[in-house]
Amino acid sequence: MGQPVTEISTSAREAIAEALNQAVAETAVATMLAQNFHWNVKGMAFGPLHTLFQTLYEDHFVAQDDLAERIRALDCHAEGQLAGMLKRSKISEHDGHQSDKEMIKILLDAQEQLSATLSGLEHVSAENGDSLTEDLAIERGRTHEKFAWMLRAHLA
Repeated sequence: MGQPVTEISTSAREAIAEALNQAVAETAVATMLAQNFHWNVKGMAFGPLHTLFQTLYEDHFVAQDDLAERIRALDCHAEGQLAGMLKRSKISEHDGHQSDKEMIKILLDAQEQLSATLSGLEHVSAENGDSLTEDLAIERGRTHEKFAWMLRAHLA
């Protein structure tokens, strides 16, 4: 079992918050990416992709809040500026002019990046005795791996 937040050193909390802010940034960009593609997808698979992309952005919107609230629980600052999130994120925006298959591939790459980022968050949290953030990272990582699988299945 980890230690209470009050017993985690300031430097450890800051390291964890930095990893959390990376996850928030990438989740925010992935949210907008999925919503953009939800609005702009077309083709024979419009219906199921429109629905899947909505499922992604609705999940991600809630996840942003969960991750940011964990930063605040650590008594650190949650990045709230879109410009800062875009600069920090390893996931890029797109203009929504992609084909349905390109959209799927872009969202698949985003899910895989989120999973990798959350794995890093899990590691830094475990190293610093923050089992609650570690648990959140594992839970979110599983979610993104499931979304990656669902998107990958569309490309098979």
